[in-house]
Amino acid sequence: MVDFQKDVKVFATRTLAGTAAGKEIESCIVKLQDFQPEVRIIFAAAPSQEDMLAYLANSALIKWEKVVAFHMDEYIGLPEGSPQLFASYLEANLFSKVPLKEVHLLNTSGEIEKEMFHYASLLNQTAIDIVCLGIGENGHIAFNDPPVADFYDTKTIKEVELEDACRIQQVNDGCFPTLDKVPTQAVTLTIPTLMRGNHLFCVVLGENKSEAVKNTLIGPVSTACPASILTTHPNCRFYFNKTAVKDIPDMNDKVSK
Repeated sequence: MVDFQKDVKVFATRTLAGTAAGKEIESCIVKLQDFQPEVRIIFAAAPSQEDMLAYLANSALIKWEKVVAFHMDEYIGLPEGSPQLFASYLEANLFSKVPLKEVHLLNTSGEIEKEMFHYASLLNQTAIDIVCLGIGENGHIAFNDPPVADFYDTKTIKEVELEDACRIQQVNDGCFPTLDKVPTQAVTLTIPTLMRGNHLFCVVLGENKSEAVKNTLIGPVSTACPASILTTHPNCRFYFNKTAVKDIPDMNDKVSK
């Protein structure tokens, strides 16, 4: 289970939390790049990731020409090139700023089954070194909402229906103006795919996430809160700001200076 002393860090601000995560991800990449021909990383796309991505984009230590990048989910039904696509977000915030060895973007504008098969084959070529992720207001990781979350999923990637709580978060985050504009379907890497990453770095920010954080860290491991499975991973580190942990007693005592 999660080691609260080693694996859970709380910061006064969003920026401090994201920057701290960025520094530790950078350190992990640097260690791996010294003895591996490539470092394979799965990235999440969400406002909670912005400061972490900004730190990585400005790193002078990472050999980006050794990094192979993936992302973990994508909407179905948005026009190609739409700014709300997660591929567009990551392209703008990181992928266009660094000289990556390879970038594999999910393209949901064509034949979905064919794209999922292709993406799964790329992911399964060899190990995933690092997963950079967050937790949703409903406890999801990637787009594995509680109704579709499966800790024993045999698929690498799958098509899912998004529950309303997940779609409302996209409005709360300012990604869409109204609920009716948020797609109802998406493709997502499954929970076993995310969990087989060797190093997981989870950044979670804001009061709206506080119940999900509480359920993740001190609740039962259950698909009712899909992120709870992260506490069973041998190498998952969490980075929160104060409001994200407000529902957990004594967590504010952990605030890093």
